[in-house]
Amino acid sequence: MREVIAGVLWIGNAREARDVRAVLGLGIGAVVDLAIEEPPVLFPRDVVYCRFPLVDGSGNSPALVRAAIETTTTLIRGRVPTLVACSGGMSRSPAIAAAALARFECETPQQSLARVAASGPHDVSASFWADVVQAGDT
Repeated sequence: MREVIAGVLWIGNAREARDVRAVLGLGIGAVVDLAIEEPPVLFPRDVVYCRFPLVDGSGNSPALVRAAIETTTTLIRGRVPTLVACSGGMSRSPAIAAAALARFECETPQQSLARVAASGPHDVSASFWADVVQAGDT
């Protein structure tokens, strides 16, 4: 897992999200799970778990992409320590985190993606990013 905003926002992959002890050890209080190809994770009752099953590419429901962005933005705004995770932690999670940051920081999605990308490895799908930007504009 890599921290994007100290104490508030992390990006991770499916394996890291499923390490419940490590997630709890970081004080994470909410998990935004974006991996359609992974099974849901069972967290203790006091952890918020939001599952938005998205594919890494085009073809996702704009409403579902928008809901993932809005939920993540709300958690960041509320300073809830949040992990955004997808299967590899390289495309969907950085893209959704960047779109949420753009809303929270009032910057362009591209500026936020550059900021998120600077925190570690990434490989954001161009078609998924286009859908994220379009969903974030509505």
